[in-house]
Formats: sequence, structure tokens, C-alpha cells
Amino acid sequence: MRILIAALTATVAFGSAALASDKCTVPTNDWQPREALKTKLEGEGWKVRSIKTEEGCYEAYAIDGKGKKVEAYFNPKTFEAVNAKSSD
Repeated sequence: MRILIAALTATVAFGSAALASDKCTVPTNDWQPREALKTKLEGEGWKVRSIKTEEGCYEAYAIDGKGKKVEAYFNPKTFEAVNAKSSD
């Protein structure tokens, strides 16, 4: 049972990154700074824990304006959300 849960978790995690990377094909010299994304998200009521680079996207770990934990992927040039998952 534990193996099945671990395999399912890995599939979801890698699947999310794959979906995000399909939409994050921006050359690095066109990227906006992470701090600008953090400022944008905080302006929308998010509490940003961290932002890192994953598969050509920015990946933000945060609490959204509704109080839910969020792992979201953003295009580093436009800050368009390309994939997200949340939990309570």
C-alpha cells in the first residue's frame, strides 16, 4: 500500500512539473525577477513561503488569499499561472 501511495504521489508531482514546463519555454534573459512575482502575489493576498525555478517555470509555495496551501507554477516572463495545486 505504501509503495502504491508513493508511486501515485511521484506521478502527480512529476506530472505537474511536466504540464508547467510545456508552457515555460522563455529564454532566461527575458525572465522577470523572482522578487517581482513575490510582490505581485503578496498584492493578491498570498503569503509566499518560497519561489524557486522548476522546469523553466517559477514554482511558488504559498498560502493563498483563501488560506489554502498552494504550489503554483508561473511563466517567468508574464507571471501567467500555468499550473497549480492546493490543499487545505
